Amino acid sequence: MPLIRIDLNRTAPPDRARTVGDVVYAALRAVASVPENDEFQIVTRHGAGEIVAPEAGYLGVTYTDDLVIIQITWNAGRSVAVKRALYRQIADGIAARTGIRRTDVFINLVEVAKENWSFGNGEMQYAPA
Repeated sequence: MPLIRIDLNRTAPPDRARTVGDVVYAALRAVASVPENDEFQIVTRHGAGEIVAPEAGYLGVTYTDDLVIIQITWNAGRSVAVKRALYRQIADGIAARTGIRRTDVFINLVEVAKENWSFGNGEMQYAPA
């Protein structure tokens, strides 16, 4: 836990996915106390037209072809303050390291109960007591 999905344009520079993943993992460690080595990521590159965002923008945010969509599935229970700090640190870090505009960093959190994970062997490692 967590599981990170990163979706980006196929034309993005080759190292962009790794850089984005590194920024997300570092932010999770710093802001949300994610344990060391708890780094599971799925990166998907998409062709033209396969990442759709409103051309007119949404909620005052406009997007370019550099749009990166990050979905983080993690255990429920973190505060709004932690989530807010995580969003900011990820957007700031990606902007600083890649030059992507902060407005092109879209983040979605999916919260699940701890028993909804199996890290292998068909076991429920976070089983309730």
